[in-house]
Amino acid sequence: MSLPTIIGFSLSLFLLLGSILELTTNFKIFLHLSGILMVVGGTLAATLVAYEARYVKAALGKVRGIFSSPKMTRDMLTNEVARIVRWAYLMQKSGISALETDAKSVKNQDSFLGFGINLVISGYTGPEVRHMLENQIETTFQRNTVPVEILKYMASNAPAFGMIATLIGLVVMLDSMGSDPSKLGAGMAVGLLGTLYGVLFARLAIMPSAEKTHQRESIVRFRNLLVAEGLSLLADRRNPRFIQDAMNSYLDPSIHFDIDKAPKK
Repeated sequence: MSLPTIIGFSLSLFLLLGSILELTTNFKIFLHLSGILMVVGGTLAATLVAYEARYVKAALGKVRGIFSSPKMTRDMLTNEVARIVRWAYLMQKSGISALETDAKSVKNQDSFLGFGINLVISGYTGPEVRHMLENQIETTFQRNTVPVEILKYMASNAPAFGMIATLIGLVVMLDSMGSDPSKLGAGMAVGLLGTLYGVLFARLAIMPSAEKTHQRESIVRFRNLLVAEGLSLLADRRNPRFIQDAMNSYLDPSIHFDIDKAPKK
């Protein structure tokens, strides 16, 4: 679980509810099913019209996914440098067959790294390996960020459907002014709460999910570019220290890998 995400979301709800309770103890006045249905239902309906259902389903899954732990951390980047430097030493000592044997387990765990190491083993040059890996990185990033575009579309539509709920509420209120004044409150509640629900749905749930999803995909993309650099140099049979320095140039100095400080095996 992503503890910072859970804390941030919980804190925002706590502050919102605390503000309401500070003003009134009758918090039930902020609950109106019609307003919620208009905002959430309208937003989902418009999104299904604009995008294919399978992409919408994937986008909604990203909202749930932000509460899980990220796939990539800073320490993992240092480990990627260490792994490719170790492979460089292995190739110097025992040749390409030793690399193929050592990398077998990695291929099943990481499809990108498996594809890259296969290119190296197949004998492609460094520029060829870099070109093919960069193609895969960019196309994968574009595919994985389609849900981000959908979530941003939903976030832009939710306040609009909140305004639609407001207009409907005002129509109900005006229609009731002459015949049944007791319905004025219900009409006004739908109107005002619709706007509130639209803004909250967009800014508390959908837009943060889009931004976090994009950030996580960008981190994975950065990691893959780092690995692509290392594998292309490995394909060119560059020495381990050169590979270390080239890959470290991508990283914050505080997480640089140092051959001289690495444990000896």
